[in-house]
Amino acid sequence: MLVTFNSNVAGELMMFAEVARRLLTVAGKECTARGVILADQVPDIIVRLRAASAADKAEHGPDDEEDPNVVGLGRRAQPFIEFLELTAREKDGFVLWEAARDF
Repeated sequence: MLVTFNSNVAGELMMFAEVARRLLTVAGKECTARGVILADQVPDIIVRLRAASAADKAEHGPDDEEDPNVVGLGRRAQPFIEFLELTAREKDGFVLWEAARDF
């Protein structure tokens, strides 16, 4: 299942539900079929994602460049962090997500 994130500033970002669940859980959000992230929530979420990425790298090491199937949280989180940073540039920025069902 795919989860689509739409930002009124940064456009659209799609990811598999498994990855979205991992990132939204770190962000402190429930993995419901629809949700929202407001611009004032973004700085805290970015701090959480970066800390979780660093902890994952410390625990599991860097991504295995010889095995493309091994992708760490940092590599998964980076596009989402950039998406959130773009959204936060506008004081009325927000991100909505939508999926076929709760995930």
